[in-house]
Formats: sequence, structure tokens, C-alpha cells
Amino acid sequence: MADQTGMVVTGVSGRMGQMLVQTIAGSDAAKLVGAIERTGHPWVGQDLGIAMGGTASGIIVTDDPRVALKDAQAVIDFTAPAATIAFSKAAAEYGVAHVIGTTGMTDAEIADLAPAAGSSAQVRAGNMSLGVNLLVQLTKQVAAALDEDFDIEVIEAHHNQKVDAPSGTALMLGEAAAEGRGVALNDTRDSGRDGLTGARKRGDIGFSAIRGGDIVGEHDVLFAAPGERIVLRHLASDRGIFARGAVKAALWAQGKAPGQYDMMDVLGLGK
Repeated sequence: MADQTGMVVTGVSGRMGQMLVQTIAGSDAAKLVGAIERTGHPWVGQDLGIAMGGTASGIIVTDDPRVALKDAQAVIDFTAPAATIAFSKAAAEYGVAHVIGTTGMTDAEIADLAPAAGSSAQVRAGNMSLGVNLLVQLTKQVAAALDEDFDIEVIEAHHNQKVDAPSGTALMLGEAAAEGRGVALNDTRDSGRDGLTGARKRGDIGFSAIRGGDIVGEHDVLFAAPGERIVLRHLASDRGIFARGAVKAALWAQGKAPGQYDMMDVLGLGK
């Protein structure tokens, strides 16, 4: 279709990358126009379809973002912080929307994305699913309604290959809880407990991370007070929810002014 949005997938050999390729292939509104892998990866120079174990697609995997982006309107990026910063610069050079699902970014690395947002629309979120973003909103509202008699703990579980903890989604939920209470997460965050840590500090927002098997993603926000507990929960059983959200974000970003956006903007949920 002439009006389809041309999309590029980075880290295309990974589980998320291949899921994004399949999701774009099933979309009437999008088409794949480029695929990127790191320099030295065996897929570089191969036809993507053949590399994925199927038939030729006509898309040659490249390690040069500028080659991949020249005919694109959007790039979807679930890679690593350093790579994402580099992709942001290439996206800005071509005025291509940059959808960022990369997690584990430090505040300094996130700040490094800002210059590129002056020339392209950036949509960044720790989680692209509708359900998780609804959970973020609920967490903020519940935290605002309850006082510090309720301890807050964000409990997350992921597969055993995940490299960062807490997850990007867990941090989104922690930020929402902190915002609801009118505090800064950096001042109240409590994670990585081990040994004789002492009693929990009143008002802290705790994080617990579980890693095992092939868990796609599970997040609980626990509000615990003497005599009662409230648990908000989201369970992801299909990685496709993240891919569908990312493609939705890439389509939404078309025609948007340069700047930084998140899934709340995409889904019209407000802040």
C-alpha cells in the first residue's frame, strides 16, 4: 500500500526483533523497509527472511543505520543504551520517528537522547503494553489516596536472560507511586536488599526482582499496611503485546512534532 509507514527494526535477530518483524508483516498500516544488527553479527549481509529461516524477503540486514533509515519513516529500537543513543542521532539526521523500548538506561543516558528529539519524534517507554500503562495510572492514583502507613513494594519477574533489574516497567511503576505521593523516587527507592538490612524505612518504595525460566513479564504493586494489603497486578503471557504497542507508537508518531513522548501520549491516557 502506498500509504504504509516504512519501519526499520534494530537488533533484528533477537526475540523482540523477530517479533517486531512478524508484527509489522501482519499490519496493513506498516511495512518493513530495513533491518539492523551489530557489526560482526552473522546476519549482517544476509537476506532477513532467509536468516529467520524462511524465504527471501528482499531486506538485507545491515550494520549501518543510515543505510537502513534512508527510506524509512520510523525505527523501532529494543537494544542496549549505547546503541539506542547512536540510533537516536541517526533518526534525527533523517527526521525519522524513534520508538525506544530499550531498558536499563541511566539518567545520564536518557539525557543523551534529548538533543536528537529536537529533530525527530521520540517515543520512549519502559513497557509498550496497554495493560501496563493502565497499571501505571492506577498505581499513581492508589499511591495518592493512601498515606505512608502503606508500604509500597514493586515485585517483578522476568525470564532468566534479562540483563537489567529492576525492569524498566518496575521503575515506571515506582515512578508512578512516587509521583502519586509527591516525592522523588531517587529519594525513596529501596532495592537490592541482602543481609542484615534493618527495618524498612517508612515511606520507602521497594523493588524485588525475580529471574527464571521463560517468564515474559509479571508485575505486582503491593500496598501493605497493618491488617490489610492491596495488590495491583499485570501478567504478560505473550511478547507480542510489546511488539504491537511499539508498532502502534510508530504509527502514532507520524506527523507529530519533534519532541519526547511516551505511551501515555500514544494511548491518550493523560499524565
